[in-house]
Amino acid sequence: MSWQHFREKVNLFLFRNKPVVLKIFKGTNIAVNLIALSSVLWMYGFRLSPEEEQLAIRIIRFSFGFYIIHYFIRFIYDFNPIGFIKSTWFEGLMIFILLFEGISHTFYDTLWIGKIFENFGFTGYTGISRVIIQVYFLMVFVIEFVRNNEFFPRIRLNPAFIFVLSFICIILGGALLLMLPEMTVRPGSMPFVDALFTSTSATCVTGLMTVDTHTALTFKGQFVILCLIKLGGTNIIAFGGFLSLVSKIGVGVKQHKVIEGFVAKDNILSASGMLGKVILWTTSIELLGATALYFLWSPGVSWYDTGERVFYSVFHAVSAFNNAGISLFQDGLFNESVRFNYLAHWVIILEIFFGALGILAIFDLFEPSKLRDRLKHPWKQIQFSTKIALYVSLMLIVSGACIFFFLEKDGVLAGQSLFGKITGAVFQTVTPRTAGFNTVNISMMGVPAAILTIGLMYVGASSTSTGGGIKTSTLAIIWSDIRTVMLGRERAVLWKRTIGHNLKSSAYSIAVIYIVMIFLGTFLLSITEKAILQMPGRSLLDLIFEIVSAYCTVGSTLGITGLLTVVGKYIVIAWMFIGRVGTFTIAFALAGKFSKENFKYPEAECMVG
Repeated sequence: MSWQHFREKVNLFLFRNKPVVLKIFKGTNIAVNLIALSSVLWMYGFRLSPEEEQLAIRIIRFSFGFYIIHYFIRFIYDFNPIGFIKSTWFEGLMIFILLFEGISHTFYDTLWIGKIFENFGFTGYTGISRVIIQVYFLMVFVIEFVRNNEFFPRIRLNPAFIFVLSFICIILGGALLLMLPEMTVRPGSMPFVDALFTSTSATCVTGLMTVDTHTALTFKGQFVILCLIKLGGTNIIAFGGFLSLVSKIGVGVKQHKVIEGFVAKDNILSASGMLGKVILWTTSIELLGATALYFLWSPGVSWYDTGERVFYSVFHAVSAFNNAGISLFQDGLFNESVRFNYLAHWVIILEIFFGALGILAIFDLFEPSKLRDRLKHPWKQIQFSTKIALYVSLMLIVSGACIFFFLEKDGVLAGQSLFGKITGAVFQTVTPRTAGFNTVNISMMGVPAAILTIGLMYVGASSTSTGGGIKTSTLAIIWSDIRTVMLGRERAVLWKRTIGHNLKSSAYSIAVIYIVMIFLGTFLLSITEKAILQMPGRSLLDLIFEIVSAYCTVGSTLGITGLLTVVGKYIVIAWMFIGRVGTFTIAFALAGKFSKENFKYPEAECMVG
C-alpha cells in the first residue's frame, strides 16, 4: 500500500466519523466545563485538606488534557488547518501553555513558566493562571454554544432586557463568589447583604463599600472585585459588540434604538469587531497606567513581593479607568504611604479622565486612521459629540479645581505644598464626577465644597464612558437651550450645530429624572437612617451626598456607608444598579416594545415660570 493510498484511507475514515466525533466532544464539553469550574470554585473558595486539594488539582488537570485533545481534534477535522490556527490563535496559545506546562511537570516535576514568574517575584502565578485558563475555556464554550445552537434564533428578546439581565447575572455571580469562605479574612463567609453590596458597587463601578478591601478581603476576594470592575466597566459598550457576535438572536431594528445611547448608531449595526476593539483599547490604556503606577509608587509603600506591587498597580489602573474608585490601600489614597504620592495621583487622574471621556471620543481623538485623515485634511474636525465630551470635561475640571482650591486651601488641602494643593484640587474635581478615589479626608470638607462635589457628581462623565451622572452632553444641551431663551433666539445652537427638539427633550427628561430619583432615595434613607441623623455632626447633607454618589455611580462618601442599616444598604444597592443601567433602559426592558403615535393633539399655550 502506497503512502498516498494510506493517507486517503485515513482521511476517509476520519471524515466519515467527523459528525459523530464532534457531537460526542460537544456533549462532553458541557460536563467537563461544569465539573472543572466547580473544582476551581471548590479549590479556591474553600479551605481544603491536602487530600481534597490534590483531588481538585487532578480534576483540573484532566480538564486541561481534555481541552488539548478537543483542540487537536477540531484542527484535524478542519478543511483549512492554517485558517483554523489563525482564527483560533489565542486559544492555540492557551493550548500551547497547557501542553508545555504538562510536559515540564511530567518529565521535570516542575512548572517552568511558573518558575520564570517566581524568579521575577510573582508567587501566585499558578493559582491565577488556572482560574484564568478555566474561565477562558468556559467563555469559548459559551460563545460556541450560542453560535451553533438552533434554539437561540427562535428567541426574540428586547436588547434592553438582555442588557439589564447581564448586569443582574454578573452582580449575583459576584456576590456568591464573595460569600465563599476563602474570599474574606473573617471566619465563615461574608454576609449576603455585604457581598451583594460589594458586588453591585464593583460591577456598577460605583466604589461605595461596606467592607474594607484591604483588611476584610483576601487576595482572592480582591481578584474577584478586579474582575467585576472590568466586566462592569466594559459591559455597556461591549454590549453592542456582543449583539453583533450573537446576531442570530432575533432582535428587531427598532429595538436597537435602546442601545444607540451607549454605542452610537454607526457602530451598533456595523462594526462586528466592536467588542474586540473596545477590549483592546481599554486594556491598553489600563496597562499603560499600571506600568506608570508600578514605577511611581512611593518608596514608603512596603510590598510583600513584586507580584503584590504589580497587582496593586493593575488594580488601581483598572479601577481608575473604569471609574470604580475602589482602592486596596486602607483609607484609600488618603493612606499615609501614598497621600503625598503626587506623580501617582496624576497617573490616576489621567486614567479617570480618559475613562470618563467615553470610548467613542477616544476612538475619534486617537484612532490612527482618523489622526492621519485630520493631518492630511486639516479642515476636518473631531465629531460634535467628541467636542462636547472633551471641552465640557475640561471646563468642569478647570473651573471646579479653581473653586475647590480657594474653598479648601486652608481646609482639607492645608499643610501641603503649592503643587500638592493644585494636585489635590484637580484630583478632587476629577474623581467626584466619576470615581470615588480620595486623597483628602472628604468627611472634613466644608459644606460649600461638599455641595460643589454633589454638583460634579450630578453632572458626571460623558456618554459611552464608564462613568455615571446626567452626562456632559445633557449639561451642554440644557445650557445651550437656557442661553437661547436668555438671548431671545429661536433656535438652540452649540458649536455651529442646531440642537433639535428631541435632543432637548431627552436632556431635560434625564436631568429631571435624576433629580426625582435623588429626592426619592434621600427620602427613603431619611426614614431608614434616623440613627445616623441623630449622630453628632451628621445631617441630611450626608444622606444626600450618599444617594447622589450611589445613583451617579461615583463612590465618594462622607463616611456613612459602613453605618447604614440593612434596609439602607438595599436602598443604596438599588440606586447603584438603576443609576448604572439607566432608568430608561429598565423602562424599555419592562415595556418590551416601542409605541408610535400617528396622531397629534392641538398645541397648548400657557405661561411658563
